[in-house]
Amino acid sequence: MSTIIDRPRYVCALGGALAFIRAMKRTVPIVHAATGCAYNYYIGGNAGAGYFGGGYCGATSIPSSNVSEKEIIFGGEARLEEQIRTTMEVIDGDLYIVISGCMVEMIGDDILSKTDQIEGLPEKVFAVPTPSFKGNAQHGYDLVLEKLIRTYITRQETKQPNQVNVFGVIPGNDIFYKGNLKEIKRVLKRIGVEANTFIGEGETLEDVKHAGNAALNLVLSDVYAPLSAEAFKEVHDIPYIREPMPIGFLQTERFLRHVGNALNQIHPGCIDAGILDEALRSEQDIYFDYFERIADAYNDIDLQRYGVVVADSNYAPGISNFISDELGWIPYLTMITDSVSDENREALDKRFVGYASGLKPLVYYDPSASALRHYLTESWERNRNHRYYEPLAPLVIFGSSFEKDFAEELGVPLLTVSFPATSRVVFNKGYAGFNGGLALAEEAFSLIVAGR
Repeated sequence: MSTIIDRPRYVCALGGALAFIRAMKRTVPIVHAATGCAYNYYIGGNAGAGYFGGGYCGATSIPSSNVSEKEIIFGGEARLEEQIRTTMEVIDGDLYIVISGCMVEMIGDDILSKTDQIEGLPEKVFAVPTPSFKGNAQHGYDLVLEKLIRTYITRQETKQPNQVNVFGVIPGNDIFYKGNLKEIKRVLKRIGVEANTFIGEGETLEDVKHAGNAALNLVLSDVYAPLSAEAFKEVHDIPYIREPMPIGFLQTERFLRHVGNALNQIHPGCIDAGILDEALRSEQDIYFDYFERIADAYNDIDLQRYGVVVADSNYAPGISNFISDELGWIPYLTMITDSVSDENREALDKRFVGYASGLKPLVYYDPSASALRHYLTESWERNRNHRYYEPLAPLVIFGSSFEKDFAEELGVPLLTVSFPATSRVVFNKGYAGFNGGLALAEEAFSLIVAGR
């Protein structure tokens, strides 16, 4: 039986496609949809993504066919052609991607055939149907990336042994995507691996076009980008591995060793074990030198806390593991806010076992904004004038802006780490890798001492 989702924590497929296009350099979206679709995404997605902004051609500048009653009755393909030609005349771009909304898909407009039929269009115009009734933001991202893999990326017969592609980090949906990709690229380089992240700092469409020379694809997700991962394997003969977003030293060490082993299986000896070990020793010295600063205060004023995590499938496992095994906190409950299949739940559930602390959080899957209150009340009985009562305190919630009111009601601090996050502006911050672990620990402890 279907359920009603109270304030979903993601935008639609069209929104996910727009966010990905916005993140690519000199790439122009052309939206074939009803009036207001593109603007509504901007209003809903911009603030929730840490004030994402419009990029090269986004926000209120997104080209749109804005179909109305006339096109709904008689078809909107002629209006689409007009919009494509006008956009290319007015807006200077290196790549144009036509995407569609629900209404035009329901009336049968075929943006794939129409784009192919328009005479004189250069090869840098692609169409991707993205009706939102087929999926959410994660699906829209995957559809656009899959299209680029099949039609835009150049096939390379010769692969570079130390080159990898990194994807599965969805811009907008991941409010820290740019900082995360920057750190992932940095730590991979420490062991001799060059990473192409498509939408990272300083990367261009040329990096996208030449992604076919990679030896391996790293999907930083147990759930996202299934179509793209398989398309890379099918079209470009590039295998892939799935790795969770690593947060902190312990997870990043495992991540780098897994990547090194995977590359050495493809090209034996391409990752030198000595270089990998030396890189980890160097990072360890730097990392724990910073953690030493908090050691005295941790013991003197008791900085241990219960932790509740409310985040998507990319963040929830990593943050829960981090607060348990590196902060020394008690990971009481984790709520994963994606709508995931039973198969994906099995993969995610495995991320919550085997903690070094021996602890295991309660894990729930629920995208609704009001669900946390229900699960905490259900699992930890409120004090009803018991003579002896152990409270769920002190507590820190790692969640989104949707948890703000409940955190205030409980009188506990909230750190916004997941979409929507309207209470913070994000530039280049990230939680991935070694530096990301330091950033997350710094913010968590700062919440506790803020009132002193």
